[in-house]
Amino acid sequence: MEDSEQIKILQQLIQINSVNGNEAEVATYIQKLFAAHGISAKQIPYADGRSNLVAEIGDPTSDKVFSLSGHLDTVATGDPADWTFDPFSAHIEGRRLYGRGAADMKSGLAAMVITFLNLADQQATLNGRLRFIGTVGEENGAMGSRMLTEQGLADDLSAMVIGEPTGGNIVYAHNGSLNYHVYSQGLGAHSSMPEKGINAVTNLTKFITAEATAFDDAPMSPELGPLVHSVTVFNGGEQVNSIPAKAELQGNIRPIPEFDNAAVIQRLNDVVDHLNQEKDEHLTLHVDYSFKPIISRQDSPLVQLTKKIADQEFSRETQLQVIHGATDASEFTKSTNAFPVIVYGAGEWNEAHATNEFVDLDQFLHVQHVYQQLAQEFLA
Repeated sequence: MEDSEQIKILQQLIQINSVNGNEAEVATYIQKLFAAHGISAKQIPYADGRSNLVAEIGDPTSDKVFSLSGHLDTVATGDPADWTFDPFSAHIEGRRLYGRGAADMKSGLAAMVITFLNLADQQATLNGRLRFIGTVGEENGAMGSRMLTEQGLADDLSAMVIGEPTGGNIVYAHNGSLNYHVYSQGLGAHSSMPEKGINAVTNLTKFITAEATAFDDAPMSPELGPLVHSVTVFNGGEQVNSIPAKAELQGNIRPIPEFDNAAVIQRLNDVVDHLNQEKDEHLTLHVDYSFKPIISRQDSPLVQLTKKIADQEFSRETQLQVIHGATDASEFTKSTNAFPVIVYGAGEWNEAHATNEFVDLDQFLHVQHVYQQLAQEFLA
């Protein structure tokens, strides 16, 4: 496929607005592309207007399965007036393509789709199965990868590449991510008689104070560094002359293998239970979602094969890195089947979610070449 055709596919993907939804339109676009090249693909609906997409090529009798996977959604644009170019125009300036999802991660998605199209057109011999997995909702709960994992889609995987933006470097490990709410129940009263009420805001601030030191004993991960935790949203009170009866907050924690999601949840429960022993304190914890940390061995065949191919393609030393975000890998690896997974894609990590998000087109084309060679060599 010519470079111009590849770039056109990337532009058309970005021109579909799939901000936190509408993934079915993206899935349908890719499904039609696949069909035009003789590849059968199946949409797996999650909700109205939201569909995952799965396709497979290669030897259907093989038990060796290599997956290229990416999410179909993007984060919101913010105020479009803050963008130099319309975020859904997929505008090209020089060798940069601008738009929401250019880095995170429609460039990776396009490169994976093109890999399938090229291999199908070449009638390439694959001694195994190459599986495309496109997911809904990765940016807001990863419900697509959770749903597909529960349906067994990861139970036969031999290895997986997630196409998030890594600047053409290999991410072999990333933190988990855990989001939670704490609700405070008080009793409303007139502010002139605070003793008649229970101040839900004051009680909830006790949790913030306790949370600040609750994880001081967490060990350091040699791969991922410290466990990171923050209270990030706070809401309470309705009127300045009323004692607030309700308040709530949200927090985010980035677990590490040495202090994992179960340990984090237990510690949060311990803090809430301890505070609830105080008079008139009524706090309730709810874990919204919990992504586990991921680490693949740096010396694993998947990492080393990808590095060898990428070194040659880019004519430079490919870096092995960690990131502190989370990906769909946290859900896929909940399967009882153990398999290595790396994150590898075009676009810089710091361009994800940014205003004027862009991808370097030369990097995009190089990453596509790496995907294609990796698929062929892994399934050789």
